[in-house]
Parts: sequence; C-alpha cells; structure tokens
Amino acid sequence: MSTPPTSHIDVHRGGDRMKTRISWLDSRHSFSFGEHYDPENTHHGLLMVNNDDIVLPGQGFDTHPHRDMEIVTWVLEGSLVHQDSLGHSGVIYPGLAQRMSAGTGIRHSEKNDSWRVDPGRAEHEQPVHFVQMWVLPDEPGIEPGYQQLEIDAELARGGLVTVASGLPRYRERTAIAINSRHSALHVAKLSPAAERSIDLPEAPYLHVFLARGAVELEGAGRLDTGDAVRLTHSGGRRLTAAEPAEVLIWEMHARLGAG
Repeated sequence: MSTPPTSHIDVHRGGDRMKTRISWLDSRHSFSFGEHYDPENTHHGLLMVNNDDIVLPGQGFDTHPHRDMEIVTWVLEGSLVHQDSLGHSGVIYPGLAQRMSAGTGIRHSEKNDSWRVDPGRAEHEQPVHFVQMWVLPDEPGIEPGYQQLEIDAELARGGLVTVASGLPRYRERTAIAINSRHSALHVAKLSPAAERSIDLPEAPYLHVFLARGAVELEGAGRLDTGDAVRLTHSGGRRLTAAEPAEVLIWEMHARLGAG
C-alpha cells in the first residue's frame, strides 16, 4: 500500500523576503534571485520567481536577455512599457494579462510608463507596482513569444479568474496560454462587502501570494500584504477577505526535478 503524500502549509511573511533596493527600484523576492541566494529557498512546485517590484517614474529595466522561461507580469498600480527583440511592444496596466515566453532567447526592456509624458494623465507620474513570476516551460528551446489581453470585465465578475495557464482543464477559459502543461495562475479580487470568499483549487502544489489587503486562509490564519503561503498536498482551502484584497494563486501539478 502506498503512503499518502505529506501535507505542508508554509507561511512566508512579506517582511522576511529578500530585498533589492537601489535608487529607482524596490524589489522583494519570494525565492532566491540574483545576488540573493538561499539553497533552501529556490522554488515551489514549478514557480521559480515571484518578485514584487516598485519602479520609480521614468525608470526601469534596460534591455536584458532571458531564455527557457515562461514569464508572467501582473501590474497592480501604474503602467509598464514592454519592448522586446522580436518587435513586440505594449503597455501593461492593471487588469491586463501578459506573458513572455523566452524560449531559445529573447531580449526585452521594462520601463515605468511615466516617460510617455501626458500632463492630462496623472497616473503617468506615479511609480509602477507589479509582480513578475517565472515558471519552467515544458521543454527548453521553444520559439519565443508574447501575448497580452485585457481581462478587467472578468475580474469585475468576481471569483477566481484564470489569467495564464497551460493546464488542459482551463484551455477554454484562460486569458493567455503558457507553455507549462502543469501550471496555472489565478487572480481574485475580494472584498468583505461583496465577493468575500473563494475556495483554492486542489493541486499538489499551490503558491498563494497576497499582493495587497488582508485575508484569512483556512489552516494558515491571517495574511497581510506581501505574505505568501506554499501549500503541498494540502487539499482545497477556504480563503476569506478581512479587508479588500488582491490575491495571486499558482496551481501546479508538478515540481522542479520531479521524475
């Protein structure tokens, strides 16, 4: 008789994240990133990067390379200009799903949209706050690609919205596709006055990141802005808003190095 997998619920507080702070960037890393390396904290499931970034107006990441990674960017406030070596260009803003498949290699830049001066739009004078997440693709060496889609209407309807997925079960309802058949990113906006609770999907690996607000997660207690929970073989859990909240949930059915 096989032994049931061990269940784990690991809470990681926002204030304990590794930090990169320079003149124009305040970045907080959920996993090892760049010069911040902890061999005990390199990934969860297939999620390798969960960076919570604030970039000042007129600043950003100059052109730099990536390869063999599915990169999803979710903007919370402000706007971010993406340009890459394949000719893709776009402005990413709250409510827009965006994915870049690095594949065999791609170079891109990401800049706070403030440089696009428009005195009539105050949002162009504010920092941009976004979460960037990286998951492993199914195989290396795929063709690089880019996709974005506005999903404000879906978010307004409430519940879990599937933002990016390679899981076959979400093929008909995901906003954008990623080349990872074991992974899906869901987003929910919750409020005690309206859409208050959701049930987390059941999966061997879940990563729950509270981008803002406060919630109560069954089995983990209260979570505040910047907190994250890594769940392993934990079954479905109820998540309830204590105040208006925005939560990002990775559902993963495989892990790095498995098999």
